[in-house]
Amino acid sequence: MSKPETPKPAPASLVRPLLDAARTVIMTVDDDPGVSRAVARDLRRRYGASYRIVRAESGESALEGLRELKLRGDLVAVILADYRMPQMNGIEFLEQALDVYPGARRVLLTAYADSNAAIDAINVVDLDHYLLKPWDPPEEKLYPVLDDLLEAWRCSDFRPMPSTKVVGHRWSARSSDVREFLARNQVPYRWYSTNEPEGQRLLAAAGQDGQRLPVVITADGTALVEPEVPDLAAHVGLATTPTADFYDLVVIGGGPAGLGAAVYGASEGLRTVLVERSATGGQAGQSSRIENYLGFPDGVSGGQLTDRARRQATKFGAEILSAREVTGLESSGAARLVRFADGSQIAAHSVILATGVSYRQLEAPGADELSGRGVFYGSALTEAAACQGHDVYIVGGANSAGQAAMYLSRGAKSVTLLVRGADLTASMSHYLIQQIAESPNIFVRAHTVVEAAHGENQLEQLTLRDTTSGQTELVDAQWLFVFIGAAPLTDWLDGTVSRDERGFILAGPDLTADGRPPANWELDRPPYHLETNIPGVFVAGDARAESAKRVASAVGEGAMAVMLVHRYREQS
Repeated sequence: MSKPETPKPAPASLVRPLLDAARTVIMTVDDDPGVSRAVARDLRRRYGASYRIVRAESGESALEGLRELKLRGDLVAVILADYRMPQMNGIEFLEQALDVYPGARRVLLTAYADSNAAIDAINVVDLDHYLLKPWDPPEEKLYPVLDDLLEAWRCSDFRPMPSTKVVGHRWSARSSDVREFLARNQVPYRWYSTNEPEGQRLLAAAGQDGQRLPVVITADGTALVEPEVPDLAAHVGLATTPTADFYDLVVIGGGPAGLGAAVYGASEGLRTVLVERSATGGQAGQSSRIENYLGFPDGVSGGQLTDRARRQATKFGAEILSAREVTGLESSGAARLVRFADGSQIAAHSVILATGVSYRQLEAPGADELSGRGVFYGSALTEAAACQGHDVYIVGGANSAGQAAMYLSRGAKSVTLLVRGADLTASMSHYLIQQIAESPNIFVRAHTVVEAAHGENQLEQLTLRDTTSGQTELVDAQWLFVFIGAAPLTDWLDGTVSRDERGFILAGPDLTADGRPPANWELDRPPYHLETNIPGVFVAGDARAESAKRVASAVGEGAMAVMLVHRYREQS
């Protein structure tokens, strides 16, 4: 496959100072030992002096190796994977590797007959390149490709922050919240239990006795005790302060609609800032697998989709502010003022409200007290690993509940869906219903609600009630995930923006159902399709009354709102 001649060394521009005395890794994965050795040999000849070449002979062992590298804080620049591997093919491996090292460049090795699969993989795993085997001579067919990918990786924002450390108790609700916040904002961290020696050493070093948890030790050694979200965000490197006082467009909310608006607004030349109170992605960002989103036939996790959208928005120049709560909106002449909880404000020509929705709270005795200690709202992906071998209960019958059930069923002993209705057909997509029916460890209990949650320091039992017979049953349970409908996050708009009786924002035709313009509407034209009762303020996504509550429609509305922003500015 390769010629014995000595290749030129890697260009100096591809070599960077090593972090923590560890060389950056190039990984190759192939189940054929001979091919695996040949690829590694060619890589070492060209890049061995500057990079550590790691090879694996299965997707499973490669993923294990990547996780070990991640824990050590090593960098991975490029991953080359063979397409035809048993148990886990190259596309499936690269898709999972993307979650561990999202910044690594991805290359698929294929035979000529598999080139169509490689092209399909561009959408599935955001593939950077595919190479046909054999690659002889490597000087012409392998090294130029790798040189370009390494240069692109070197110029990208691949450098991870030194790992943040979180010390807490397994059943501390605040510890769970902090872990979820860091994970959803893609801040690398390591978890240390107070029951472990290393956790005790870190507490001692921070001068804490473990009575107040969690303790977060940032990369620069600062110890934060029970940190509030804004303080935590600022210390782990998330942007929390706007760089300007006035923008063309302020997007409030970082779910699919908000990210879509930020991408289109910034790409079309509008000075755009997106403000998010928690983490970008919204409810969709917590989804373990979205399989009905256009362009991803094999599905995509909410985290992957969010990461790509966020990177896309920032590439076009949008600012993204995290952990900033918006508390007020008002007009001041042609400007729209957005006020924050700390009293500061920014202004813009236009505003897009993409605040989304939040899961409703479970109204059962004991549920509030055990929130974060066995009772979780949303998928809480950081808790999934701890569910291994346990019985898990999920409340809800819509897509979010179904996606969580499929994800948790991979490791849980059993997953039981508790559904108030007769079955899943009323609110769950057909493809998910089929998958659930085919999963041997997922069970559906219809006409069932949670009557009460029990436990001292953590969830221990649930009282379930059959709504048809009225009979109750006490079951052992450590894990309950709740997906019981959504409430719009719009209370802060009371008295400013028109909403329906449930709090969803009215816009466009819904404001003029009686043929008359909204109260205090001063323009000659009626409101545009997504425009609220305040000219220049638009709504997109789940917060809009009668919206479709789907990722694709939210993204589409975000893009449409930007188009209407342009129209508003041209005519104002």
